[in-house]
Amino acid sequence: MDYLAPCQYSTRLLEKLKSLDTKNVLDFDLINKAIYWAKKYHGDQKRKSGEPYYSHPIEVAYMISDYKLKTDVIVASILHDIIEDTEVTYGMILDNFEQRIAEMVDRLTRDRPDGSKLTVEEILNNSYQEKDREVLLIKLFDRLHNIQTLSSHSLEKIRKTAEETINFFIVTTMYTGYTNLGQTIYKLCCENLSIDYSFDNDLQFSESKSYLDFLEQSHSHQIVSQVFQNVINQLKNKE
Repeated sequence: MDYLAPCQYSTRLLEKLKSLDTKNVLDFDLINKAIYWAKKYHGDQKRKSGEPYYSHPIEVAYMISDYKLKTDVIVASILHDIIEDTEVTYGMILDNFEQRIAEMVDRLTRDRPDGSKLTVEEILNNSYQEKDREVLLIKLFDRLHNIQTLSSHSLEKIRKTAEETINFFIVTTMYTGYTNLGQTIYKLCCENLSIDYSFDNDLQFSESKSYLDFLEQSHSHQIVSQVFQNVINQLKNKE
């Protein structure tokens, strides 16, 4: 495989970035380097859908560009799974990209140098603690793309992923201020779970402020937001 050759995923991303970059703020050499690394190191890895695995991080970068048009965020999006799923190390990214990019990718990596594996909740909590909204944003779009492509997974995987997303990621959209994104993710979760996604009149995103205050103080997701308790109740009623 010629890792430098354009593909439908990289072409689509680069065309969008060029159209958005009206002030010439993006470093396309670095972005192209990240695309090369994603293709080279993810190599022949496949998603459940049969698509090349590198299509996923490139798609995450594509979606996030509407919200954060910054080179380091775009590059970190493209590389966000590369330490976890390939032989690439934090040191390799640090040597070949910028320190901030290496930092973001490291904060998004579940597999740790000591052999432990962070949960999704722990990654989110650590990002809250560091007040790293860019890492949270990348993780949000990582999850959004995974939710969009859940149909190729088992019913158990779909249920587990959708429930986890409702519990932890919806409130993250509120913390970062992207409530429209939260509504999109919420709707996709409910569609995957085949439950009603209409909001009760008294259950609005803005009413979770006290929960967000709790998160800021404790950096913990251990309580499910009451805003989405209706979803949990519907799931219980289906059992």
